[in-house]
Amino acid sequence: MENQYQKTFPDLMAGKKLIYVHGFMSAGSTHTAQILRDYMPKATVIAPDLPIHPEEAMQLLRQLQADERPDLIIGTSMGGMYTEMLYGTDRICVNPAFQMGSTITENNMMGKQVYQNPRKDGIQEVIVTKALQKEYKDMTEQCFSHITAEEQKRVYGLFGDNDPIVHTFDLFNKHYPNAIRFHGEHRLVEKVIFHYLIPAIRWIDDKQEGRERKTILIDWSALPDSYGKPKSSLHKAYEFLLDHYKVYFVAPAPTNDHPFLSDVQTWIEETFSAPAWNHVIFTNQPQILYGDYLVSTDETDDFMGTSLTLGSDEFKTWEEIIVYFERLGGQ
Repeated sequence: MENQYQKTFPDLMAGKKLIYVHGFMSAGSTHTAQILRDYMPKATVIAPDLPIHPEEAMQLLRQLQADERPDLIIGTSMGGMYTEMLYGTDRICVNPAFQMGSTITENNMMGKQVYQNPRKDGIQEVIVTKALQKEYKDMTEQCFSHITAEEQKRVYGLFGDNDPIVHTFDLFNKHYPNAIRFHGEHRLVEKVIFHYLIPAIRWIDDKQEGRERKTILIDWSALPDSYGKPKSSLHKAYEFLLDHYKVYFVAPAPTNDHPFLSDVQTWIEETFSAPAWNHVIFTNQPQILYGDYLVSTDETDDFMGTSLTLGSDEFKTWEEIIVYFERLGGQ
C-alpha cells in the first residue's frame, strides 16, 4: 500500500532508532510499522513479534530495549500497555489497553483467535483461555509502578475520541500529564499517524535535539469565518506550518465572559485536535507575547516580531500566508 499522503519527513528522527510495539493478535509485520518507516526514511524502525504470554512479551521487550537502546518506543493498544512499563526511554502510548483482562472478554477475544498479520514463527492461530486472560490481567496490575517526575515528562498518551474498545484516558491521566485526545477510533491507521502521531514524534525529536523552531502565533480572529467554520485553507496552512515552526493560537480572555475561554478551547480542539494540545494562549495583550510571527486580521504595529494581516491586500487568504512561509523555508 502506497503512502496515501505522498509525503515523507526525512529529517524526523533521522539516524535514530524506534521500537514499534504491536497490539493484540497483530505482529511485527503490521502495515503500521511500514508506514512509520515510509514517513521517517532516515530512522530505523524495529517491530518485533510479541509472544502471546505477557510475561514473555515483557522479557523480550526489556531485552530489546537494553540491546538496541532506542530513542523512542511507540506502542498501540496492548502494545501501549507494555510500552508504559518500558521506563527510561521516551514513549508514546496509543490507545493503551491498561485493562486487558476485561478488554478481552468485552470484545469477544476469547477462544480461537487468528493473527491479523503473518508472524516469523509461522504461528497464525492461538486459543485465548481464561488462564491467559488472567495473565494479562495480572500484567496490567504492574502498570504505573515506577513513575517519577522524569518519567512523566517522557511519556505521551494518545487516545481516539471514538475508540469503541479501550477507554483508559482518565486512568492514564491520573499518572501522566501528557494525555491527548485525537479524532479517531482504536486502530492506528495512516490518517492518525499522519495528522496526530507525527506531530507528537516531532515534539519528542525536537526535545531530544534541543531544537528551537521559530514561533508563529495565530490570533483567534484568523481562525473561524463568519459562520464559525474554519477559514478557507486554514487546515492546509496549519499542517504546512507545523512541519517547520512552533505554532500557537492566541485568543482574548474577556474578564466578563468566562464561557468564551471554554468555547474557544473547544473549537480549537475540535478543529485541530492533538497537535493543538497545550498550544493555546489566552491574553488580552497579544502584542507583548514573544514570538517571531503573528497572524491576525487586525494590524498589530506594536508586536515585537513580524505581523501578517490576514485579509489585507498582501494576504487576502491563508493561501497567501502559505506562499509567504514557503518562501522563507522555515526561517
